[in-house]
Amino acid sequence: MTPDDFTRVIGEALTAVAPEIDPKSIEPGVSFRDQFDLDSMDFLNFVIALHKKLGIDIPEADYPRLYTLDNAVAYLASKAGAPRTADT
Repeated sequence: MTPDDFTRVIGEALTAVAPEIDPKSIEPGVSFRDQFDLDSMDFLNFVIALHKKLGIDIPEADYPRLYTLDNAVAYLASKAGAPRTADT
């Protein structure tokens, strides 16, 4: 998968939790919780959705690595062994 593929999947996972989110409006370096007022249960459901869509196990200790779009793409790419661009 490419970084764009991960970005798309992350957007889908976020909209599964909060349908009012426009995936195109996600700011790459800003926390999802701050951007979309997600509570801890929303965030947990987001992580579960990522796991279901990608089949990647995400331990609770790694949740902070998923707080922003940039960090989530880099984390998921590293867990999936995906090719990375120079800025991920």
